[in-house]
Amino acid sequence: MKQKRKAFTLLELMVVIIILGLLASIVLPNLMGQASSAKKGTVCTQMKVISNVLKNYKFLLGNYPTTEEGLNALVVNPDPARYTNYPDGSFLDEGRLPKDAWNHQFIYTEDDGKFEIISLGADAKEGGEGENADLTYSSCQK
Repeated sequence: MKQKRKAFTLLELMVVIIILGLLASIVLPNLMGQASSAKKGTVCTQMKVISNVLKNYKFLLGNYPTTEEGLNALVVNPDPARYTNYPDGSFLDEGRLPKDAWNHQFIYTEDDGKFEIISLGADAKEGGEGENADLTYSSCQK
């Protein structure tokens, strides 16, 4: 009568570990690329939401916030004497500015009635490549 095996041999364990290592080396780079792409998509979606709020701001108050007023003008009335139609509370539901996918503040500029929203990417520095590349609202619209 044969005796039943109760454990794996060292060779069997090594083969399984090598196979898992090979699978991880193939799958992980693809997943990492997907995460970066998903964050960029999230940032573009956030910028679209902010742009809609800015358009609502312009509709009610007659112009976009200035660069100096910034996106904070969507949360707090920057000049109660000038903006008498400013709604009670803020233009944003939660009363606070959203952050990009890397938990950094968006940058806002306004020039001659046109605005730009910028995310500096994962490194929060101008320029960069890959996940560190800057994203702009205008580039998201292309």
